[in-house]
Amino acid sequence: MADQSGALTAKFVDTYNQLTKHNLIELEALYHADVTFEDPAHKMVGWPNLHDYFTRLFRTVNECQFEVHDTLSAQNIAYIQWTMTFSHPRIAGGKPRSVRGCSRLEYKDQRVIYHRDYFDMGEMVYEGVPILGSVIRRIKVSM
Repeated sequence: MADQSGALTAKFVDTYNQLTKHNLIELEALYHADVTFEDPAHKMVGWPNLHDYFTRLFRTVNECQFEVHDTLSAQNIAYIQWTMTFSHPRIAGGKPRSVRGCSRLEYKDQRVIYHRDYFDMGEMVYEGVPILGSVIRRIKVSM
């Protein structure tokens, strides 16, 4: 099973490394129809809801790219450490921002049945808002 998990993780990484707003349909081959996806701001169940989420996300950003640094797979579980670089017209004046994070995946029937992303929402969004960002960065430095 570990070899199978490693191959599924490699396929996941390869797909995300090439992901753009023009090839979102390729995600369907990764995710189980009953997938649950969670991140610090969202929770959705089912492939149609996840597809709608990715479609909305990629429609609003100027760019979004993932760089995978490390993976660990065993049995039906994988962890992926990554950096997402994105630009959004309403965050940091549209300048590129990078956020480090980690994903926990669970596989069922050769697809991702559970996907949980862990990242600092403040780093991703709030630090890119002009006045709020400087306040949050000062708080983080003083801790």
